[in-house]
Amino acid sequence: MRAAMSPLNRRRWRNFKANRRGYISLWLFAALFFLTLFAEFLANDKPLIVLHDGGIYAPVFVAYPETDFGGDFATEADYRDPFVADLIEGNGGTIIWPLLRYSYDTINLDLTQPAPAPPSRDNWLGTDDQGRDVLARLIYGFRISVLFGLSLTILSSIMGVLAGAVQGYFGGWIDLGLQRFIEIWTSVPSLYLLIIIAAVIEPGFFILLGILLLFSWVSLVGVVRAEFFRARNFEYVEAARALGVGTPTIMFRHLLPNAMVATLTFMPFILNASITTLTSLDFLGFGLPPGSPSLGELLAQGKANLQAPWLGLSGFFTIALMLSLLIFIGEAVRDAFDPRKTLA
Repeated sequence: MRAAMSPLNRRRWRNFKANRRGYISLWLFAALFFLTLFAEFLANDKPLIVLHDGGIYAPVFVAYPETDFGGDFATEADYRDPFVADLIEGNGGTIIWPLLRYSYDTINLDLTQPAPAPPSRDNWLGTDDQGRDVLARLIYGFRISVLFGLSLTILSSIMGVLAGAVQGYFGGWIDLGLQRFIEIWTSVPSLYLLIIIAAVIEPGFFILLGILLLFSWVSLVGVVRAEFFRARNFEYVEAARALGVGTPTIMFRHLLPNAMVATLTFMPFILNASITTLTSLDFLGFGLPPGSPSLGELLAQGKANLQAPWLGLSGFFTIALMLSLLIFIGEAVRDAFDPRKTLA
């Protein structure tokens, strides 16, 4: 892999690694995100493996009826029920649980105190006001926040780069018309639009993604437009036109790589803003559906339950850690693409 990199990219990678804070933040953020991708194996109210009567069962993947373990009902087995656990373990079976025996929507019915309950041996970070495990909701909430942010960042960047490339390369009336359209479009209050849509339909992951995508794609247009304006009259571009090279080839093979240098430095900060937007909408009640694992909803519960500081503090430190790591990564990326360092 290293042998396939150009000398310029190797120099950029060395500059990125030279920023120790950003380099460590990249690996730490990647490790946290990788772990949360397998949240069902870390926090779940279903066992990973059940050994019973010579058979091997995987409740994480398959819903088994209670009758498979000698129970009376044909409904899905509740492995947290002492009766079902006795049916399995009483016949020499074994139940292998995840690290946390709670999913994001599992309600702890065995609380010794009213919800929200403080941290305990069963609930390491306590429970929320509905008796759900806070740590499990943080794990699932971290995953959905990053996935939402990555999806919004990638899609909005593609749309913004395409729009900026068309404006910067062609100029003239095309550039003028698109600029006026962007000015009008950005003046539309997206929050009011979300409130109106939320009153008609329940906003889900993809509905929120689509609505925010309608307004977030303009963030990169100005940067790409300026780069295409600057480079469209360079000598190598004029030579390509003289040789009969097509417009799409010139735009995306010769001009776009130069524009992407400035674009990539903005990507971590756009991801940061996307995650913050989702968290803010969840906090206000216009985000993901009720019951979804959400960091913003956890902050809202902390505001409503000041007598339970573990709610607000858990959500705050999780968001602060996530956004801080992304900021440090963004600083390292900016150093990596700094022409004063890469061309020295």
